[in-house]
Amino acid sequence: MLRYTLMRLGIFAGCLLVVWGLVYAGAFPRGFGDSNLFWVLLLSLVLSAPISFIVLRKERDRASVQVSQRVDRMKANIEANRSQEDAAVDEADQAQAPGQAQTSS
Repeated sequence: MLRYTLMRLGIFAGCLLVVWGLVYAGAFPRGFGDSNLFWVLLLSLVLSAPISFIVLRKERDRASVQVSQRVDRMKANIEANRSQEDAAVDEADQAQAPGQAQTSS
């Protein structure tokens, strides 16, 4: 997962450098007034998203498998804890039941 995130950030940084250079070279228009930084960031984000979607497809699939496995492990742990708690409650109820029967007679 960390690898995918770093690769995605790398693609964004590369797009940022390219867009920054093209804006200052005059190939892309500058933003209005002081909005040039916002314009460059926004354009870099718009360009890097489809590039990341196409280029990082295999890495994204690997990351989703890891996340899915982690969620399955957590669900199994929660279910195991729940069944242990249920067993402990059942034991406590069974241990109390004979005592209650004697006191109620």
